Amino acid sequence: MHRTAAGGLTTLPTKTRASERRIALPTLRRHSLKLQHEQQQRERAAAGTAWQHSGHVFTTAQGRPVDPTNLTRTFLTFLRKAGLRRIRFHDLRHSTATLLLEQGVDLVVIKELLGHAHIGVTASVYAHVRLRFQRQAIDTLGHALGQDGDPDGPRTAAVVR
Repeated sequence: MHRTAAGGLTTLPTKTRASERRIALPTLRRHSLKLQHEQQQRERAAAGTAWQHSGHVFTTAQGRPVDPTNLTRTFLTFLRKAGLRRIRFHDLRHSTATLLLEQGVDLVVIKELLGHAHIGVTASVYAHVRLRFQRQAIDTLGHALGQDGDPDGPRTAAVVR
C-alpha cells in the first residue's frame, strides 16, 4: 500500500516477478487466516452497501485497505504492552529469516521464502548469522579434537587462502 499525492491509498505492483509467490504457512497461521476471513464476512454483512471490496485479507470494517500508518501504530502499541523493545514491522521479516537459519533451514529455502532473486542477496544480508555458525562449527571441531578452550584468548577471524 502506498499513499497517493491526493492522500488516498493505492496498491502498487510488486517490485519484481519473484515477489509474487506462494509460500507454505504453518497450520496455526492457516487457522488464523480462516478466522480472519470469517470476521471479514461478518464485517461485510454489517457494512452492507458501505462495504468497499479491496481484495485484501486485512481491511477496515468497511473493506478498505488498512492504512500502513495505522498498522505501524498498532504494532508499536503491541510491542509496548508486551514490554518489548521498539522495532520496525519489517524487522519481523529479518527475525523470521534468522530464526529459520538458526534452525538449520537451507539458505536456498530462506531465499525463496523472502523472494530474493539471487541467493547472494540472502547470503550477504544474513552473513552475521552464518559467521556465528562458522564459529560454533570450529568450536565443535575443537571439542571433538579435545582442544577445549582457546589458550590464545578470544577467537579472532583469520584469512584463509
